[in-house]
Amino acid sequence: MIKQSCLAAMIIISASVSQGQEWTRFRGPNGQGISDAKTIPVKWTEKDYNWKIGLPGGGHSSPVLWGEKLFVTSGDQQAGYSVLLALNASDGRILWQKEYSLSKYRPNKLNSFATATPAVDADHVYVLLTSPEETILEALDHSGAEIWKRSFEGVRCQHGAGSSPIIHHDMVIFTHEHENRSSKDARSVWIAVNRNTGETRWTLNRKTGPKTSYSTPCVYAPTTGSPQLIFNSNSHGMTGVDPGTGKVIWEVSSAFPARVVSSPVIADELLIGSCGDGGSGKRLIAIRPGSSDGSVQPEEAYKIDSGYRPYVPTSIAKGGLLFTFLDRGYISCWNSATGQQLWQEKPAGRFFSSPVWVDGKLYCITMDGDVVVVRAADTYELLAINPLGETSHAAPAVAGGRMYLRTYSQLFSIGPKKRDL
Repeated sequence: MIKQSCLAAMIIISASVSQGQEWTRFRGPNGQGISDAKTIPVKWTEKDYNWKIGLPGGGHSSPVLWGEKLFVTSGDQQAGYSVLLALNASDGRILWQKEYSLSKYRPNKLNSFATATPAVDADHVYVLLTSPEETILEALDHSGAEIWKRSFEGVRCQHGAGSSPIIHHDMVIFTHEHENRSSKDARSVWIAVNRNTGETRWTLNRKTGPKTSYSTPCVYAPTTGSPQLIFNSNSHGMTGVDPGTGKVIWEVSSAFPARVVSSPVIADELLIGSCGDGGSGKRLIAIRPGSSDGSVQPEEAYKIDSGYRPYVPTSIAKGGLLFTFLDRGYISCWNSATGQQLWQEKPAGRFFSSPVWVDGKLYCITMDGDVVVVRAADTYELLAINPLGETSHAAPAVAGGRMYLRTYSQLFSIGPKKRDL
């Protein structure tokens, strides 16, 4: 019995370590952009890439990885299609691809036909594709065979859709919001479906406000109490939702007075979000969440309504520090518990991409396609600027000891020649 118990424990530990190497959704594990890799270079040249490939069409989605397979989407607005590609992560070979026809429409010029990042687990990859006429959510196995496919009404909004799906336990969860300026009758909802069958588990009705949100949820696991799904939106502020039932646990409806594009950030016992309009941030806010049983109500820890605040990029919190990357090109470091600003610098161009934290360093791609690397510390240190040669809005992905960088129409692999699996 003791041997069996030890074996079971070893299997659990091994599975946990293996899963820690995967990059399964937008910004990796729980959407927080934190990697435990130790092998990503700081500065590199063209000859250092493991591989570099061109993608069919273009887009802004980020890569996701499981084992030896990398998944990414691309699209062509003029032709009216999106493509899900599966690549061999070691050499960049395209293993298979599936094309989806979408009704032609004109999103914001900074959006694309491939903006939502797929989600992946050990069994399936989940792709979310939207147009004003139809929303498609499909699960495929890692060989490209369809497992299930769901169709929902199209997303009616000014700039086109952009939020990404996530996986939580046996569910795929995503937001499906409209704007009342684009449709008076469309029903905004947050949705969870069974990841194995596509059957709806729950829907949470939401207000259809003047500005749809592009935020992708995460899971907050308090020290005591049950996990909560965290959603940021203009219409409802910051919201804690019971993952099992889809019911609202708590809500701070006044948190975001402008459009929400960035996703929630967990900074110890605080939840942080931002909003903005017209190319600049309007508010950075930190909320102390409520409890699942209702005994503790949420409260505002601090908010920053002046100076340079982030809008599109999602921030990074690590070791008591909060790092924000601004559309205007500034990087700021804050005390995540108090909101005190420690430094602010502008090393290169504007940011739409969201940063990742790797071995004490921050990596983020500018809109011009330069990978800025700075020290993740309470004092500023610029370590490198690595040009990719093409515009980018996508966040880096890190798995198997390598980093994968996506520009509008290209994909790069950098790191050790042999992947760490």
